[in-house]
Amino acid sequence: MSADSVTPIPASPDSASPDSASPDSASPDSASTVSASTRSRSRRRAARLSWTTAIVAVVLAAPAAAFGIAGGFGATHGTKVANAPQSAFKYQVGKHLAVGFHRVAGQALPASGDFDAYVAAAGPGEVLQVDVATDTILNTYTGADTTEGVAVTPDNSQVFIAETGQYDVIPVNVATGKAGTPIYVGAYPQDVAVSPDGSAVYATVTSGDTGPGGSNVVAVISTSTDTVTGDITVGTGPRQVVFSPNGRFAYVTTEHSVDVISTAAGKVVSDIEDPAGAQGIAVSPDGRTLYVTNPATNSLLVINAASGRVTDSIPAGAEPYAVAITPNGSTVYVTGMNSNSVMAISTATGRTVATIGVGSLPGSVAVTPDGSQVWVGNILTGDVTVINPTTNAVAGTLISGSGTANLDGQPLGIAFVRS
Repeated sequence: MSADSVTPIPASPDSASPDSASPDSASPDSASTVSASTRSRSRRRAARLSWTTAIVAVVLAAPAAAFGIAGGFGATHGTKVANAPQSAFKYQVGKHLAVGFHRVAGQALPASGDFDAYVAAAGPGEVLQVDVATDTILNTYTGADTTEGVAVTPDNSQVFIAETGQYDVIPVNVATGKAGTPIYVGAYPQDVAVSPDGSAVYATVTSGDTGPGGSNVVAVISTSTDTVTGDITVGTGPRQVVFSPNGRFAYVTTEHSVDVISTAAGKVVSDIEDPAGAQGIAVSPDGRTLYVTNPATNSLLVINAASGRVTDSIPAGAEPYAVAITPNGSTVYVTGMNSNSVMAISTATGRTVATIGVGSLPGSVAVTPDGSQVWVGNILTGDVTVINPTTNAVAGTLISGSGTANLDGQPLGIAFVRS
């Protein structure tokens, strides 16, 4: 496919990592700098996730006309017209998510290491920083408009929030708890990912269209300057983005493909066709295998990262959406949006080893870096189900209110990092 190049960003130095077998056998062309005046400006209609239609109202963006859109990277727009939060509920620092924590009879919460979790609650427009060991809210980052994606640098110094209801990614300094100047990326960024070396953030600019004329951009942000250094042209309607373990590649799900980006060249070097529409994506710890959800076909694709060949298509429940893999690579967890369940699938056999009931409309999933817990964000019930991967049983549900307090919390992104 055709792809515009951008200023290269440094690749992770782990060139001898096992996933060096990923598709870079051909030497990429040197990347040219994109002029600031040529940065694409999306002015499309508000993006809406297809699965929320008639299920839960997620207003993802104000009209583009509400902004004064100027040229140049890092441009700021005019007076911000934010969408009304879907929920008025506000989380409180110092509170245990165990306020109302429901332990399942006979199950204990798996002990975890010294990690922080960052949970993007799209409804109230917040990101929660949570101490995993104590389930305590350490901080809340408020004021964002429909927070769908969240990513954190490996040293836990910076958090980047996809402000999906606007045109920005918001940088946050963890030490001070203060948000920096919003970084303009384009219309309705859905997801963000930080490179393994912590030098760059990739943001999928989803816009409102998936057909001709729709957005086809991944914005590249420097973590040292909190500015956009360039745009990478990908397939239409980019959704989720992940990096290979050694940082040499990034993988982006789009309306019709999984696109493979060389981070050194700053451009797409191959695309893996997926006409059914790829959504969630995870990479095996050795970088050799991609796991991609196809909600429309109720399947999980297994893809050889080096060849781009689909090696298996696994039935994965009703509308599989998000996917995560354990640190040892033995199990992938897939959320079934329309079955209110998570499937645990063995990577060795491709067979489902457990189907675990969770909350309503599970739309995000992540595994702690030590593999001790699996967190599942339930959009409609607004809570987080914690699964013990040793038993594949629910250990409890993290909530911070009672009654309807968590409704519209919409935890659409979860990221873990060592604290």
